[in-house]
Parts: sequence; structure tokens; C-alpha cells
Amino acid sequence: MQLVSAHEMQQMDGRTIEAFGLPGRVLMENAGRGAVAYFARVFGDLNTKRVGVLAGRGNNGGDGFVMARYLAHQGVAVTVFLLSAKDRLQGDALTNLDLLTPLNVPVLEIPDADELKHRLPTLNAQDIIIDALLGTGLNSDVRGFFKDVITWLNSRDKPVFAVDIPSGINADTGRICGVAVQATATATFAFAKIGHWIYPGAAHCGALYIVDIGIPPHIAAEVGCRQVGTTIRDVRSLLKPRPMDAHKGTTGHMLVVAGSPGKTGAAAMTATAALRVGAGLVTLAVPKGIHPVVETLAVEAMTTELPQTAQGALDEKALAKVLALAEEKRCLAVGPGIGTTAATCRLVRELITKCPVPMVIDADGLNCIAGQTEVLRQATAPVLLTPHPGEMARLCNTTNAAIQQDRVGAARKLATANKAHVVLKGARTIIAHPDGQVVINPTGNPGMAAGGMGDVLTGAIAGLITQGLSLSAAATTGVYLHGAAADTLVEQIGPWGFTATEVMDRLPVEIGKLMVPAQPEADPLFQF
Repeated sequence: MQLVSAHEMQQMDGRTIEAFGLPGRVLMENAGRGAVAYFARVFGDLNTKRVGVLAGRGNNGGDGFVMARYLAHQGVAVTVFLLSAKDRLQGDALTNLDLLTPLNVPVLEIPDADELKHRLPTLNAQDIIIDALLGTGLNSDVRGFFKDVITWLNSRDKPVFAVDIPSGINADTGRICGVAVQATATATFAFAKIGHWIYPGAAHCGALYIVDIGIPPHIAAEVGCRQVGTTIRDVRSLLKPRPMDAHKGTTGHMLVVAGSPGKTGAAAMTATAALRVGAGLVTLAVPKGIHPVVETLAVEAMTTELPQTAQGALDEKALAKVLALAEEKRCLAVGPGIGTTAATCRLVRELITKCPVPMVIDADGLNCIAGQTEVLRQATAPVLLTPHPGEMARLCNTTNAAIQQDRVGAARKLATANKAHVVLKGARTIIAHPDGQVVINPTGNPGMAAGGMGDVLTGAIAGLITQGLSLSAAATTGVYLHGAAADTLVEQIGPWGFTATEVMDRLPVEIGKLMVPAQPEADPLFQF
């Protein structure tokens, strides 16, 4: 599913109006009419309901005025609460406001906090509020009496219907701009926006519906969009059934370099997760001291010893052996549990510049290159990074909070600057590619906030690369399967308390679900 930024949507609107010749007023009409149709689906019989439209003076308010007009046509008791003086409106918004006069739709002007206080009893009397205040152009914190209105709106135990995006949500980042409307449902126009899919914005939308407003396909294609949201259809198209004559030689051989004293489980889970997604063979290379333990944990994987430091960590002297092992493999996963000694960090950096096969780097492998990400631009083969926000902050020399403020932007910047693929883990995991394209994953849940989940994901992605998927396809598929397995465990076990091993063991079942033929696609209605 395509996800657009506010700028991309503005470009599409502008070209539709100017180059294609479809007036903005027609787009606004289509938006309001489609939103009313969805509004009626969500709330059912409106004959006994009082509906209030909270409107700003921009185009988002204009969409609300169109909705008010159509609701009035249907005999619904609708009142418009304009958070502005009418003489400040212009363009299509003003035109549609004026059309309410012959329909006798009440329009109450609320230009300031004093008037808001005066109108609160009437606002409180409304059964449903339509939020048409701020729209997708917001990029600064909500202030003044608009902030008071949103705070009041969220304090009511009555439904709210958002027009395009809940007011207060940044359409590009999903960030709450000080305060944001908590909607029961949202009708957005032409395409879903990034902020609809990224938390915390996604949690404010309720049920999301996409209204076709008439943007011509060729104009949407000309503008392009650099973000997509993963759907099960996307993943199903990437993961094909195997031929009946498949064998372990055709499904690939993978190398894992992982582990250190006290972190043998990370190495074992990474190797086993690769087998769980279908890798034919896995060789697990670990420091010599933990080799006997790892052999008992990863019984389906082959194992080998690597030189270690006096402290038992991987030594840079392991480079030659790792490179020799990698020559026969299709992918190298490195990092889980390896630690960050100076010798280990030198080993990781050397592997990046010399490894002949694609690399998936996770955990301490990422910490080993923090502050030295320029080494990624020297990579011999494609590289995929799988940081959580803390690791991402170290890679980008910033704070965890800064990363979380704009997850899409941060992942895209790291990927494009270093010609690497980046999987930024977290709620709605971000997958960014060297060309700037971004994929946002919808699966997963808070129960995954437990140790070992990242090790399983690393093994799953690397295991899919080993079977012949491109790095981009493997990232999309692996992240989706990983989250879907955890979502199923929520249904079977409970909201949390399941382990990374249980998620790993569920991966084959989730793959099996993808092999079921696709069902007819429903309308674009999504429940987050």
C-alpha cells in the first residue's frame, strides 16, 4: 500500500488542479462526499444524532463544510463550529462555507478562547464530533485555544470522526504535535499518509478508510511516493512455494558469526531462526571457549570454532577463517552476542570491507561500527543493518528520542548516506533502502519487548537471503513474519510473556499461511 508524505500529497493535488484541469473545489467535493459515506457506515442511523463539525479556516475545514452540507441533505442535525472569524476564510473553503447558508446549517464562529468558553455547552450537546481542524499540513505544536479544544475533545466519552488525519498528528512522522485528537475513525483522501501508519499517530486514527477523490493514476505515478506499507499480499508475492524437488543444496548455506561468554543463546537463536524460515544449511562460527555449549543449543546447525581473545571474545585473528567460510555461503549474519572489545570491533569492520557475500549486521555488530559508519561505504557486498532505536542512535551519533521523533527520516538518512539497507526495529518497524525507498511493517505487538527477539529477526532475514531473496525482499518478508508470529501468540497465549524462542518456532506456521491462495481484496478499510 502506498503511503504519501504531506509534500507528495500536495504535489499530487497541485498537478491534478493545474496540469489535469480538475478544480480544487471538485477534489474537495469528492473528499467531503466520500467521507460522509464512510461516516454513515461507521455510525449507522444518524436520524437521532446531533453532529458537530469542528472546522479550521483551511482546506481541512473546507472538507468539513462539504460533509456538513451532505449531512444536512440527509436530514441530519448538523452544526458547524468554526474556530476562526468567517472573514479570514478564502478560496474553496469559503465557497463551501457559504453553501451552508441556504440550507440553514448553523455556523457558530469561535475566533478566540472567550468565545470557546461561551460555546462549550452547545459543543457538549453534540453526539458525534467531526474533527476538521488542522489536516496534514501541521508541522509545529498545537497552541492556544486550538490546544484547549483538542484537550476538551479527548476528555469526552463520545465518538470523534477525523477528516484526513486526526488534528495534531504530523502526517510525515506520526508525531503528536503537543496534543492530538483521539479519533474513533478517520477518512483520509487519495492515499494513506505516513502518520497514519507510524506510532503514535497510528494509535490516534481508529479505523482508517481511504477515499478516492479523483487523483489521476498517471499524476500519482509522476509524483511518485517513496513509502509503502506492507500488506499480506505484498509478502505473499515475495515468498513463493518451493518446487517439489528442492533440497538443502538448493535452499542455501548460511554463515553466522556470533556469541561470547554469557551470550551463547543469541548465537543459537540466530542460527535456528534461519532454519525455521527455510535455510537449507547453517554454519555457526563462535569463539572457541563457548563452542561446546553452542553445539548443544543449536543441534540442527553445523558449528565451528574461531580464535578468541583472552577474555573469550572474538579475536580479529578470526578474519581469515571467517572469510574462507563465507566463500561457500550465500549470506553472513554477524553481531548477536559478540561483545564490543577492540579486537572484535576490528574484526567486524574488516569483515564489512572484505566479505564476499551479503551481510546482515545486528546487535554488538552495530555497536562495533558506531562512530565509524563510513566503513559501510567500503563494503564489498550488500549490507543490511537491524538496529533497535538505541543502536540506531549510536550509529547516527544522536539520542534515542531524536530517532523516535522521525523514525522514517532517520532510517532513510542512514540508508542513503551509507548505501546500506536499514531495518529500524520497534512498533511499526521501518525498512529503508539505499535508494531512499521505505517500507513500513504493520505486524508485531508490545509482547515482543523481550530479550532475543532481535536475534530471531536477524536469523530470519539472513535465512531468507540465503534462499535467494534480495535484501529488500528478505527484510520485508522477515520483519512481517516475525511480527505476525508474535501476533498469533498474543491470540494463543496472551498479550505478553511469550519468548523469542516461541516466536521463532511459530515462523513456519506463518509461512504456511502465506502459501494459502489470496482472497478477493476488500475495500481499503483498515483497523489499527
